[in-house]
Amino acid sequence: MKHRPNTAREPKQTNLLYGFHAVRQAWLNPERSVRALYLTEAGEQAMAEALSIAKAEKLPRPPVQRVDRERIDQMLPGAVHQGIALDAAPLEEVSLGEILMQLEDEPSACLVVLDQVTDPHNVGAIMRSAAAFGARAVIMTDRNAPPLTGVLAKTACGAVDAIPLVRVGNLSRALDEIRQSAFWTIGFAEEAEQDLNAADLSGKIALVLGAEGDGLRRLTGERCDLMVRLPTQPPIGSLNVSNAAAVALFATACQQKKRD
Repeated sequence: MKHRPNTAREPKQTNLLYGFHAVRQAWLNPERSVRALYLTEAGEQAMAEALSIAKAEKLPRPPVQRVDRERIDQMLPGAVHQGIALDAAPLEEVSLGEILMQLEDEPSACLVVLDQVTDPHNVGAIMRSAAAFGARAVIMTDRNAPPLTGVLAKTACGAVDAIPLVRVGNLSRALDEIRQSAFWTIGFAEEAEQDLNAADLSGKIALVLGAEGDGLRRLTGERCDLMVRLPTQPPIGSLNVSNAAAVALFATACQQKKRD
């Protein structure tokens, strides 16, 4: 996925969602409370189907506010908004305990656990892959993790309204709780001896990924039942964490589909 150049400014109004995919999913999510939808003429054309669906489903939505592109540029300086901006309340937070209770009777499920992944573009891309490959939640800490801003939501392409983003106070304790709920925790490290392709990814799996460079912290790694590495080869020894997550999620989905 291509990202904006580093010289671009991030949006000042972080409560706004923007871009077609992120706004479409939020507009059609009945759990979302929406305050205002700003559309240019082109944005309204792009959103026409979603507007019709919401009307047919009688979702409580405010009238569209037609604005020119300059207005949205002022609201979201530097953002690639596609003429679409949404002022919506944050989704209600879901606890780890609620997620684990929902999955209690399921024979297979996948969770993604992030250890100090701070770049909102990476987290957004991971959420997109997690939703695409059927993971049930993305879990990260309250601290040393990005807020759920429009930047993250834009990169996630609507996944923030499709899969829960769960925040925990202490990742080590969260991993203990996950393991007590019959999940097999698999950590990723470039120096691990076992290849991902040789790992058993059936059943309940939690994929644990760390920040680029630092990787998993010691206490996080100690909570992993198995450490694996991706089957990369020279001269490229590692992948961006969002790409690594996509590979791991694909491998897990393939194994679980075969076992179901």
